[in-house]
Amino acid sequence: MKPLTPSTPHLIVMVGIPGAGKTHFAEHFSKMFAAPYVNQTAIQTMAGIDESRATELSTLILDEMLKTGRTIVFEGPTHRRTFRMDLAKKARAAGYSPMLVWVQTDPVQAKQRTIKKWKVDPVEYDNFLKQFSRPHQTERPVVISGKHTYASQVKIVLKRLAGNSRTDETNSPKPDRPSSPANARRLIIR
Repeated sequence: MKPLTPSTPHLIVMVGIPGAGKTHFAEHFSKMFAAPYVNQTAIQTMAGIDESRATELSTLILDEMLKTGRTIVFEGPTHRRTFRMDLAKKARAAGYSPMLVWVQTDPVQAKQRTIKKWKVDPVEYDNFLKQFSRPHQTERPVVISGKHTYASQVKIVLKRLAGNSRTDETNSPKPDRPSSPANARRLIIR
């Protein structure tokens, strides 16, 4: 598919407990819409560095990506509300509209997925879970289920993106004539 090019680019911030399905959604979304994807865990694993250095590096990469004006998908230490607030502030300053995608899955299943994939100690997982700060309704998260198919997940996210685009259009002055020909292709989400 073509890259997403709404009038206002979005920073799509993945949120959820480990094993919820954030990476699965982010990878598919990134491929489908040719959106750059910054994945802190992948950076940490590939570079063989600790979490704090990986956070610094992924934030540096994100800062550079924000210069492109294209929709970006970000997955990092978004379990902390303060980090999410800083990301949203940075995104707005760069002309982006931040959008939280909160992937929810049954905690027992998420724990099993994480232990199986990453060989994490169950006690360590439980400790991390206690640190998770649920998105507040003021953050306006888009909630998707980690148990649903990617197709049903992306419909929910695209509806929000389409809604945001309409809001952007209503706030901007109307041109004298339509910007696209009447026979242009349109995306309809049901």
